[in-house]
Amino acid sequence: MNPNLFNLIPFLLALVSVSSGFAQPNRSEPNRLILAHYMPWYQAKPTSERWGWHWTMNAYDPDRTVDQTREIASHLYPLVGPYDSNDANILEYHLLLMKIAGIDGVIVDWYGLQDANDYPLLHRNTKHLVEWASRLGLKVVVCYEDQTIAKLVALGKIKKTDQVQHAIGEIQWMSDHWFGLESYVRQDNCPVLLSFGRQGLTDEQWARCLQKLDCQVAYYAQQEAREGATGVFDWPLPKQGLEVTEAFNDRIRYQALAGQAIPVAYPRFIDIYAEAGVHDSWGRIPDAGGLTFRKTLDQALDTGAPLIQLATWNDWGEGTAIEPSQEYGYRDLEYLQKRRRAVIDPAFANQSVDLKLPGRLLNLRRFQGAKPAGFVNHLNQISQWLADGDMKQARRRIVDWEKNLPVESQ
Repeated sequence: MNPNLFNLIPFLLALVSVSSGFAQPNRSEPNRLILAHYMPWYQAKPTSERWGWHWTMNAYDPDRTVDQTREIASHLYPLVGPYDSNDANILEYHLLLMKIAGIDGVIVDWYGLQDANDYPLLHRNTKHLVEWASRLGLKVVVCYEDQTIAKLVALGKIKKTDQVQHAIGEIQWMSDHWFGLESYVRQDNCPVLLSFGRQGLTDEQWARCLQKLDCQVAYYAQQEAREGATGVFDWPLPKQGLEVTEAFNDRIRYQALAGQAIPVAYPRFIDIYAEAGVHDSWGRIPDAGGLTFRKTLDQALDTGAPLIQLATWNDWGEGTAIEPSQEYGYRDLEYLQKRRRAVIDPAFANQSVDLKLPGRLLNLRRFQGAKPAGFVNHLNQISQWLADGDMKQARRRIVDWEKNLPVESQ
């Protein structure tokens, strides 16, 4: 993703000019939803036959290990190691961990249906993620990658004159398969849809697309308002720093735009593109000992916006992951738990010690030795207890299995 697409000033002017036409949040949803932006693009052995680009960037070799860590295209290292986005055990681990941390669901990065580049793999993984989210009781929103349209034109997959119709077809497919799910987030009874970037459709083309849809959507554009859109969502802009995020959030508060903008919280931005030889770095936002995440999350919560986006759950190449890492552990998720309890849900009971339970379940899932009869069924029951919030029962059963199998507890 290119996070430096836009200057904030035009966004602020546009936001003020169209604010009166925005829809209000659907009060049938919980008052506030915290959603984590999720990347479904990782390929890893042995789930896949090879290591995918997002772990290698054609410069790193995950088959090479140093001090029991694989060489990957990231300054950070996932606590559970590099993984495959099509691994059901990883999907379970991620989503259970989110739920225990106080995250309501995912905003999944989706590249569409066309057979080009790695789009089919991303689509397959996104479908599996949506299925798992529905199963475990988490919400789903799609963020459509606008850049795919221009790339499909360049590849000769679609005609330039057919760009609007192509986007309509993509959204119609989402309507037929995802928008009607109970897990899909709705606003004013319309499914919420985000689009990232402005490298595909122009503003005028998006307006025509929205007008011609058979289904009405609550559409959010990145950073700058578009004609016909419900609102805008914020994103880290590393070359502009924390000030641009603060300005976005101030505008929400001072202009009473809580129902028309999605603020963003993020822990840092430390990409590896320059080191990998992909292109120049987009810039840096330091972790600052956790202050960046605490500050951006507190500001986002303070806006009163019904939807808050965490950017990101797992973009390891850009260093924005709040998924537990060897470097930072569960730190950011522990803070999120506290703030959810203080600001959104005083009855939220999950504690920092509970965050380790999905990883311990994952270790049991990965156990390679002889498995007792009914082992998988027992693990499925643990998963359900975690999803239902029964930490006591889940922990007791996990400990029982760890005592009887050579599996390291966390």
